[in-house]
Amino acid sequence: MAAITPGVVVVALIVLAALVLFATEPVPVDITALGVMVTLMLVEPVTGLLADAGVLAGQVTMITPEQGLSGFASPATITVLAMFILSEGVRRTGIVQTLGEYIGRITGDSETKQLSAIVGIVSPVSGFINNTAAVAILLPMVTDVANRGNTSPSKLLLPLSYASMFGGTLTLIGTSTNVLASDVAARLAAAPEYANTDLHELGMFEFTGLGVVVMLVGIAYLLTVGRWLTPARIEPTDDLTKEFGVGDYLTEVTVREDSPLVGRKVRNALAEGDLDVDLLQLIRGEEVFLEPLGPKQIQAGDTFTLRTDRDTLLSLLDLEGLDLVDVPVDEAELEQAEAGQNLVEVVVAPGSPLVGESLTSIGFRQRYNATVLALRRGREVVRRRMDEVPLKVGDTLLVQAPTETIERIDGGREFILIGEVEHHDYREEKTGLAIGIVAAVVALAGLGILPIVVSALAGSLAMVVTRCLDPGEIYEAVQWDVILLLAGVIPLGIALERTGAASLLAEGVVASSAALPVIGVLAVFYLLTALLTNVISNNASVVLMIPVAVETAQAVDASATAFLFAVMFAASTAFMTPVGYQTNLFVYGPGGYRFTDYVRVGGPLQLLLMGVTTLGIATMFGIPIAI
Repeated sequence: MAAITPGVVVVALIVLAALVLFATEPVPVDITALGVMVTLMLVEPVTGLLADAGVLAGQVTMITPEQGLSGFASPATITVLAMFILSEGVRRTGIVQTLGEYIGRITGDSETKQLSAIVGIVSPVSGFINNTAAVAILLPMVTDVANRGNTSPSKLLLPLSYASMFGGTLTLIGTSTNVLASDVAARLAAAPEYANTDLHELGMFEFTGLGVVVMLVGIAYLLTVGRWLTPARIEPTDDLTKEFGVGDYLTEVTVREDSPLVGRKVRNALAEGDLDVDLLQLIRGEEVFLEPLGPKQIQAGDTFTLRTDRDTLLSLLDLEGLDLVDVPVDEAELEQAEAGQNLVEVVVAPGSPLVGESLTSIGFRQRYNATVLALRRGREVVRRRMDEVPLKVGDTLLVQAPTETIERIDGGREFILIGEVEHHDYREEKTGLAIGIVAAVVALAGLGILPIVVSALAGSLAMVVTRCLDPGEIYEAVQWDVILLLAGVIPLGIALERTGAASLLAEGVVASSAALPVIGVLAVFYLLTALLTNVISNNASVVLMIPVAVETAQAVDASATAFLFAVMFAASTAFMTPVGYQTNLFVYGPGGYRFTDYVRVGGPLQLLLMGVTTLGIATMFGIPIAI
């Protein structure tokens, strides 16, 4: 039996602290991962100093600085980085948006056709471009399809997220989880203690057969039981003010002749102060002005559209000599400033520098020349005093802005725009080149001509050389928080192996599952990984669980790759919480979901795929199925 050494105790405490931080997110998960990496590297030198001083009996074995920094040079990290660039090259051509327009044309107002087309397209697409990117690209299209077809967006967005996860199980490059699992397997295979196992670097299509089964079963569930369980939280509407329920917070006021505001600039008279008031637009005769309103000089007869509550409005009327205009303010009223769009929904994107910031701290109004009317987080909608609310990934903001600003937001990486804008600068002439480059990357790696990391990097370079991407765009394409997360958690897996913690955990799993056959232990690992992934990062789950799974496979005399697959597939399919997978967070706000919706729809799906995946792996590796 493996001994409980000081190293095991220390790494167990670090893992426990990491799990708590990953689950609660007091800081972003990538910062937690970097903190874990630094802590692991500090253990040996710090305990060495304490041992020399006589405080400890001896130095605690952990990882070397080279092992701690290995995540930055890991083929998995570099491959995932390259896949972000490849996915961006495809996105810039507009090919996925073209597919979305095709869906809208063929599905009409049939929810069944809409759902079938969406899950039928996103799943295979997610097998070849990053599934997170696929959902980000398709999200505006799906919302438009729902509203045009008079379908609740909630009925389509959760299936969109789940279907992208099915696609991620099709190929090695479908998700960063697969790439990381292959890298961990290759590293373990090189260790002497695993020389007699069947561990190896995974091929591009090595598990595609099982992935296809998972995808087909998952799609069948979404079209039947899942469709029935998925709630219609948001009613289809053409008016965003009704969807967000901000009608009671919008009003218009006119400046009287005797108002003390006449002659003063907006920034000095109305834009500043303690009252919870946002100026949305200024109507002067036939002209309508949006931000920036601050430099405008107020004139008698000016009409301002405001976002505020009724009590604040009464206080404002008493103080400033304003008259209330008794007309309802709806989307049409807020869209009259310019020919293009002025009122849109935007979702805070993963990796956005705005995560953790508030509208005040980033100077949202000044930065974007835009005003936020409401903030939706799941079912919760904040319509007042929202300026100090820290933003999270998946938060949906109702924004009014000039058309130029909306186009700039659409082209940036801070937000995902919900709904298509009328103007896009797609490089449609590069569509064939971009698809050809991705196909070449897949073919070269799939045929074993080049390692996936070399193939992916060559493809990334080709995207720039062929002008599918401008050089500066490759930096915007990468989700750096994912890269830092990978680099930070990889050393944790090394520490689990080096300290013997993985062996100790494996012995515990085997002992507690002594009455189970091998297929039962396999199912246990799937379930444990799935539950863990629904709380923390999928990549962190893979790093923590694969060493334990491989040790367990050796203990029960089973295929190590079979247990690797169980962990990998479970980590790629986290359905039961909005925080389990980034795509779940994408749709949380736009779908207006409750936390429990993910359990209701995703729980049965998780159990169904546990059975399907476990039986599929058992069949692939000749594990007896009899209980």
